[in-house]
Amino acid sequence: LKNDRRSPSPRLHKVLGSVSGAGGGAFGLPGLTVEIPLSTVLIMRAILDHARAEGENIHAAETRIAALEVFALGGSSPTDDATESGYFAVRAMLASTVGEAARHLAQKGLSTEGAPALVRLIAMVAARYKVQLTQKAAGMLVPGLGAAAGATINLMFMQHFQDVSCGHFTVRRLEREYGSAAVRSAWELLDGQTR
Repeated sequence: LKNDRRSPSPRLHKVLGSVSGAGGGAFGLPGLTVEIPLSTVLIMRAILDHARAEGENIHAAETRIAALEVFALGGSSPTDDATESGYFAVRAMLASTVGEAARHLAQKGLSTEGAPALVRLIAMVAARYKVQLTQKAAGMLVPGLGAAAGATINLMFMQHFQDVSCGHFTVRRLEREYGSAAVRSAWELLDGQTR
């Protein structure tokens, strides 16, 4: 498949995420059981949209695994974002599990023998993402404000993950073009100048 470098469509994903959040928030706790998986899928689609725009083949297992990494890369604090020095530390933490899962998918696809590698990767990502989901759910359960809170929180979530994915897949594109060592060296130089 030839890579498609069309610009991402962040507004569409923000609108869909806001509508999903409003619907989930309007129905309180029962609404969250439907809304959280739906908004997670919408966020994943937005992440893959950025991946495609940076020249990634979104049908490749490696790209889809890199998209899962985005959920682990950016937290809610300013020091836990793809624009901070912690970015490479999180990627390093995930590297062996991501590599093992990618190798398995390339060799055997989604067979039962690969479950351990994929389960470990998903568990690592979920551990970081669940903190954000807990904060989101708490905000959406505010009595009388659920729909408005849900729409606003989903809009912020979508914006956050779009920003993180834009940074992550830009770094991956630069690594393909210039090599990982050159990109890491430039990153550290820039990071040292901003402190």
